[in-house]
Amino acid sequence: MQYLGALRGAGILTGGAASLGRVDYEFDAYLVRPGEVVASGEIRMEADQLAEAFGRNGLGLQTDDGRTLDLRFSGKRLSPGSKFAHVDIYGGLPAAKDWRR
Repeated sequence: MQYLGALRGAGILTGGAASLGRVDYEFDAYLVRPGEVVASGEIRMEADQLAEAFGRNGLGLQTDDGRTLDLRFSGKRLSPGSKFAHVDIYGGLPAAKDWRR
């Protein structure tokens, strides 16, 4: 496994065609085998919006810099009032050659 770098920024969390709220994010990306880039990290958003989004399928993140990332929550439970959640990114990441090292 090779560390590729981090993605940090802000964007809109979406569920299907619906906007679920603004998020700040920080993800670490790795090359796990040739051609396979994975990432995980944290999103931060208002607690009521996070509670509404938590556990949904088909989530996306439209980043302010133009990326569209597919994500899912890693945890099974969300603490009441939490503004933070761990997620895994499974689609939309740049290819390994496009990361700055």
